[in-house]
Amino acid sequence: CISVHVGQAGVQIGNACWELYCLEHGIQPDGQMPSDKTVGDDSFSTFFMETGAGKHVPRAVFVDLEPTVVDEVRTGAYRQLFHPEQLITGKEDAANNYARGHYTIGKEIVDIVLDRIRKLS
Repeated sequence: CISVHVGQAGVQIGNACWELYCLEHGIQPDGQMPSDKTVGDDSFSTFFMETGAGKHVPRAVFVDLEPTVVDEVRTGAYRQLFHPEQLITGKEDAANNYARGHYTIGKEIVDIVLDRIRKLS
């Protein structure tokens, strides 16, 4: 399962969801799971992948053309949970203009997003 969070609302809701998933599965904000966690419960593996160092990283990509909201994830309480390549931003937003977001600014970032999703799958 891969979650893709797009735009200001998507990124803000996604950030809240991953915080909740961590609380539900006993994963700390840095991605570590306490050693006293019940052995055998791997229900979190649908949403998280485990690194060689034992860190649990969300199967998610956050995307916004404007960096401010994704920067809140980069500097928030759960900043160590996400790999930097999962947080994708452009340099400017589309100024509420669909054509600008679809044909110009968004076009520059779509290949990067698809590549990151491919790497997660």
